[in-house]
Amino acid sequence: MTPEMKQEDADRRIVTIRIFNAPKMTVFSAWTNPELLKQWWGPRGFTNTFHEFDLRKGGHWKFTMHGPDGGNYPNESVFIDIEEPDRIVLNHVSKPYFLLTAHFEEAGNHKTKLIFEQLFPTVEEYNKVKGFAIDANEENMDRLENLLKTQ
Repeated sequence: MTPEMKQEDADRRIVTIRIFNAPKMTVFSAWTNPELLKQWWGPRGFTNTFHEFDLRKGGHWKFTMHGPDGGNYPNESVFIDIEEPDRIVLNHVSKPYFLLTAHFEEAGNHKTKLIFEQLFPTVEEYNKVKGFAIDANEENMDRLENLLKTQ
């Protein structure tokens, strides 16, 4: 658990953990290479158009998610911290607001454990999204896993 993710925040935090059959640097690169990231980011059926991807502290990531329902969902985040190949922290500054921390850990035998944590500013914000975000995060990890099989 990072300083951003304290135990007392459990009522407004979503944690998704997955072990991937790929080396840590490969998994980290899938998060930091925009050509790879746009292929897997989002739940099943979504595609992405990236408008800006400035991977540095204070840099912006602006993109539109295109849903299978035909909807377009603008997103904007600001990178807070990047520790290659261990951690990425970003602040999602468009609704829904949350702090996202991705931890990348060696899991032995060229495998990587990814801990994906979203911390919402309030319990109310958390409650608005938890009904769909938990399953959506799993779909997101499924898409990442499928991409990693091709790397």
